[in-house]
Amino acid sequence: MSNSITIEDFYKIFQESDRQRQETERILRESFQRSQEEAERRAEEAERRAEELDRRFAELAEDDKRRAAEADRTMEELKKVVANTSREVANLTTRWGQFVENLVEPGIVRLFQARGIAVKETHPRIKAKRSTVAMEIDILAVDDDVAVAVEVKSRLSKTDVDDFLDRLAHFKEAFPRYADVKLNGAVAGIEIDFGVDLYAYRQGLFVIKQSGETVEIANDETFKPKIW
Repeated sequence: MSNSITIEDFYKIFQESDRQRQETERILRESFQRSQEEAERRAEEAERRAEELDRRFAELAEDDKRRAAEADRTMEELKKVVANTSREVANLTTRWGQFVENLVEPGIVRLFQARGIAVKETHPRIKAKRSTVAMEIDILAVDDDVAVAVEVKSRLSKTDVDDFLDRLAHFKEAFPRYADVKLNGAVAGIEIDFGVDLYAYRQGLFVIKQSGETVEIANDETFKPKIW
């Protein structure tokens, strides 16, 4: 025997279907709303983080500018200090060199005449600049056929001696007017590095040292000066 479906049964089925549809719509609306709220929350969080990053970058950029400005100021101050120090050292070196030369030069003629080298006049800081050579000699003591070139240092080093020997080798090229003189060399120093006096002696140079208020030739009487 078959069961018959009444209008009331259809109505109940319809009501149930409508209820399920409404429930589904409610679930979808709530899910969409939650998704939208989550998306908005994430967007706000992303925006907040972006603003925070912008702020930090701005702070870092400002800090970099400040540090760069401070570094520039420090560098400028350092340059001024270095420049001032260099000028002071240069001035001190010049004054000290002049002092040494003023101490040495007055005794040059007397010292070398006593050694049988008949120089009669001195010329401080003679310079030459030619196409092949440029040179400066601190003191040149001369007569007609003899001359003594003197290198004066506040502190005499081996490097100073070697440099002077090289200049003596080219002296007559730089100063051709003295091409026919017998040229001797001498080094003078208020302070002389250890062993440098003996080194200069062995190279055929006179060595002049301070002795109280004046200067003297340190070479012994057996010394044979080199002639250039």
